[in-house]
Amino acid sequence: MKRRTLIIGGIGLAGMVAVGWLGWRESSRRAPQANRAVRPMAAVEPDPQRFFAARLPDLLGGEQPMSQWQGQPLVVNFWATWCPPCVKEIPDLNRLAAKHTGANFLGVAIDTEDNVRKFVVNVPIDYHSVVAGHQGIELVRALGNTAGGLPFTVLFRPDGTIFEVIMGMVDPDSLDQQIGRLVASSA
Repeated sequence: MKRRTLIIGGIGLAGMVAVGWLGWRESSRRAPQANRAVRPMAAVEPDPQRFFAARLPDLLGGEQPMSQWQGQPLVVNFWATWCPPCVKEIPDLNRLAAKHTGANFLGVAIDTEDNVRKFVVNVPIDYHSVVAGHQGIELVRALGNTAGGLPFTVLFRPDGTIFEVIMGMVDPDSLDQQIGRLVASSA
């Protein structure tokens, strides 16, 4: 009796595996690949002036015009408290901000003021910070990040044009060199 139960159970299990595999194969033929858009996305020409036209709240309750940072090299890092790679790169950005005094650093949080205030108690940010909330997604898209992914870092020349764009977490050594070139080209 036990042998018959094992044989019938084995046949049933093999049948379920076969049906699952056939279903998966058929559905994956019809579904678009994850790394390919269903409709091609139109290339967006970055518009840095939309960023410099913005006014964003700081953590002290004031409102900061982004235009105040035009005229000097600027490193802008878009981040969020809920984004692990964003949080991981903050100490590297703190070190680079201390090293490269010829450039301004600005953190733009795509989050709520309350979340950011609580966050900086435990993870200090040693450079200027503002909170963009949902408006931040529109700003990163205006700067060419159509997916709106974080972290997102943009290096600006003093004239407000884009020097370099970094999608995803920064490589501190590479960013160090890029900032050095930005500052040298701005002197």
